[in-house]
This record gives sequence, structure tokens and C-alpha cells, in this order.
Amino acid sequence: MADAKVIPFGDEPRTRRARNTKAKRTSGRSAATPSPLAPVPEREPEQAETVPAEAPEAAGGAGWERRIAGGLSFLRRRITGDYEVDEFGYDKELTDQVLMSMVRPLYEKYFRVEVKGIENIPAEGGALVVANHSGTLPLDGLMLQVAVHDHHPAQRHLRLLAADLVFMLPVVNELARKAGHTLACAEDAERLLQRGEVVGVMPEGFKGIGKPFGDRYKLQRFGRGGFVSTALRAGAPIVPCSIVGAEEIYPMIGNAKTVARVLGFPYFPITPTFPWLGPLGMVPLPTKWTIQFGEPIPTDGYPAEAAEDPMLMFNLTDQVREQIQHTLYKLLVQRRSVFF
Repeated sequence: MADAKVIPFGDEPRTRRARNTKAKRTSGRSAATPSPLAPVPEREPEQAETVPAEAPEAAGGAGWERRIAGGLSFLRRRITGDYEVDEFGYDKELTDQVLMSMVRPLYEKYFRVEVKGIENIPAEGGALVVANHSGTLPLDGLMLQVAVHDHHPAQRHLRLLAADLVFMLPVVNELARKAGHTLACAEDAERLLQRGEVVGVMPEGFKGIGKPFGDRYKLQRFGRGGFVSTALRAGAPIVPCSIVGAEEIYPMIGNAKTVARVLGFPYFPITPTFPWLGPLGMVPLPTKWTIQFGEPIPTDGYPAEAAEDPMLMFNLTDQVREQIQHTLYKLLVQRRSVFF
């Protein structure tokens, strides 16, 4: 800027002499005609200042326009029914734009979930994710679904196998179907795996999610190994998954079995806040979560008849269970605090 100010002052006498000489030689031209080089130093700074100031505003306006246009287009498709739903009731567009967006603040801000080993889930093809189950209410399944979708490079969708009770509740039933979950049966799981989907299963079932707080992070029995048989039939790898943090969101200190029997529930939890605080007792504690995916266990090397071998299924089930339990203990040792 200093040089730009010096140039006009240095050139001013020269310009005047040029005008005087020019006036003497050509009487038809005005002596007040300025030199074409004189205004140039003053215009350049003004142009450099205005361009950056207008660019972000224009970019921000275009971003809002795209969001509004996308939202209106989404509403139009929902109203006209111009969207796809697969044979299981899975609505990908609704899940991505609405359901995931509703759960994501809980995942990112409240539980502050940390994900490790996401690269162990293959980029394509079927895979069976086997995880521990805890927390009194099945929030761990929802957090697991968000973790796979948001952290995997291919943004894969996790299709969870849910218990019968989930599909007996009016509103929950519809939301579960739309989110891609299906009944926990071998036939549905095998069909999804053969279609190249990532399927999630929590073999502990109600024994895991409804266990007392004193038994936290102690894996319950994995059933008869039905998930191993399904993976063997589909030739899909088994990915062990360990979840730390869910056990403490609703510390279950008691079980009102009589109330559970009347309501038709497998258990009726009593926690330090529920039912004493009423609806406020349903608010989970803000624990810090960690989800770690272990090394996949391949199954494509086994023959077709291996799915009927009870000894092989027992060994693979025990291997998966031990790997999850070992990882849980390791994560608990590394954890600084339940809440941080």
C-alpha cells in the first residue's frame, strides 16, 4: 500500500509536463485530460476488498437454498409415495434423513460414543456383527446402528435382529421396520446376509439387557449358537463387538416380577430413579460409551455341512463370546470414569 501511494505523487509533475507539452502541440484537445495510469492504483485495493466479503455470503445462501429444496423434495416424495421400501419394510430414505437425525444428538452429545475397529466390518458383502446386550432398555442397539453408519467409510447400514416384543408394541413396531430391523429368526438373518447386508445380533437377549447391576459386564449365555449356524450357511464373517457404557445408564437394582408378569414383559426394572421420579426416571444417565469391533472370524472356508455340526457351532460360539468378554475387560481397565 505504501508503494501505491508513492506512485501518484512521483508521477504528478511528469503528468503535468506531459499535459502542457500536449496542449502546446495540439490546441484542439483539453489540457485537463487525465493520464490513463493515474486512477489505477486507487481501484485495485477496492476490488481486492470487495471480492472476499461477498463470496461467503453467496455460498451460505446457496447452502440454505439446497437444504430447503432437499427438504421440500423429501416431503413431496413422502406425500406422493414415491419412495422405496424393501421386503422387510426398511425405508432407507426415512432412516437416513429422519430416524438417524433423531438419534444422532443422543449418540454424539449425550453418550459421546467413541468407536474403535470400524475397519473390521467389510466394505461390501454380508457380515454378522455379534455384540453384548445391556442397559435395561435397548439403546445400545440404536447406538450401534449409528456407529456403523456414521463411522464406516462405506456408510453401511446395520440390520438388527430384534425380539418378538419389539414388534408387538404399536409405534415401536413401525419404527423398527422402517429402520431396517427384523425379527430375530434364522431365515430372515440368512436372507439378509445373502443379500450382502450387515446384520447385527445380540445373543444374550433379555438375559443380558435385564440382568442386575451387580452382574454388569458379565456376559450371559449365548443360547445354542444359532447365529453361528446362520453365518456358516451364508459364508459371512462374524465380527465380535464390545459395548462399554450402556450398563450404567439405568442401573437395575431390582425387578418387580409381579408387575412384569401382569404387563407381559420379561422384567420390570427398578432403578435409583425409576419409578420413584415418574417419567423423569426414564431419562438415562449420561455415561461415556465405547464401541469396539474386533477382528472378523471368517466362515467361508467351512464346507456346507458345517452348519449342522453342533461341536463346531459350540466352539465358534465360545470363541466369539470369549473375544467379546476379553475386550470388555480391557476397555473397562482403560476407562477413566463412567461419565468421562
